[in-house]
Amino acid sequence: MAQETELLYRTVPWDESLLQSAGKKAAGPLFDVKSSDEAAICQLHLPHSETEDALLLDGLLSVVHITDEGLSILEPLEVTHTHVVVKVPHLSLYGLIIDTFKWLIKRRIKGQILVFLRTPSGEEQILDVHLLQNNVHVEEVADKHKRAVHITNSSDCELDIHRSYSVHCEPEGFYIQPESKTFDSSFGPNYHPTFQVSLTTRTERVVLKVQDQVISDSEMTSARTKPQNDGAREVLDAVRNKGAAACRVLINALRVLDPYLYEELDSSRSKTSWSVCDS
Repeated sequence: MAQETELLYRTVPWDESLLQSAGKKAAGPLFDVKSSDEAAICQLHLPHSETEDALLLDGLLSVVHITDEGLSILEPLEVTHTHVVVKVPHLSLYGLIIDTFKWLIKRRIKGQILVFLRTPSGEEQILDVHLLQNNVHVEEVADKHKRAVHITNSSDCELDIHRSYSVHCEPEGFYIQPESKTFDSSFGPNYHPTFQVSLTTRTERVVLKVQDQVISDSEMTSARTKPQNDGAREVLDAVRNKGAAACRVLINALRVLDPYLYEELDSSRSKTSWSVCDS
């Protein structure tokens, strides 16, 4: 700001077709920015959700400026670990965008896991679990779920675009839907829960764990139809094709769930395809 003034903003829905025509995808909410003294605003700092590794990609993020005449793309003055700084000619609609090709290259983003408790109905109460990018404002999500209570938790995490995730609950036995869900970026206007956990009203405490699902349901079903050795080989090949991160998840899971199998594979990995999943 060139001088002190009041800045007002609200989020509005993206026009995805407008972005597609420019070869871009949304990388944050679209803000409708206003001020009583527009001349006092010379820069905007827009929050992003990119990891430090992703920011190494040259020209990863830019800012779109949308008016009645159409859209224009603005290059940032600076990109910090948390924000994109851009010079603004005048106030209207501004939002972060990413080149579609570069979006396909980078997969991991800074995320957040938000949990809301719905008002109990009869003997049932439901927890809504949201997996979102961390530049989505909590207030925006809460506004869509006014009858639910936001449960404050340690929500910061990193999430992989198009990676499948599942929720596990302790104690076990509660109904969780869906069993797994592929994560994708979403900036409203609707914020539907990624998972729903059905509890009884007698439940006083639960522990929720969001986990990577390295093997999809369809891949696991396919492997189960084959002889044991062929099925195991198909699972390993599927994980290998998903890269080093997926391999590390599988290795760490085996280390905890089946230490004997892990030691067997680890001792013989130089002789088998397990070597492709070296951590």
